[in-house]
Amino acid sequence: MLKKVFLAAAAAIILAGATVTMAPAPAQAFKSGCHKAAKAQYPHDRKARKAYKKACKANFKASKKK
Repeated sequence: MLKKVFLAAAAAIILAGATVTMAPAPAQAFKSGCHKAAKAQYPHDRKARKAYKKACKANFKASKKK
């Protein structure tokens, strides 16, 4: 029984780690809003937020041209 609990816990940790490390595609990031993504990434730094948002939009436009 204890072995099953440890195996289940290990599987849950691996699954959680895999979902956290997956980054959204540029098109998905733009649909959810580059502004929201920038605000989440840099909540207290306005200059960094603006730079991130600018890069996000440029990345989206570049991926759309392909």
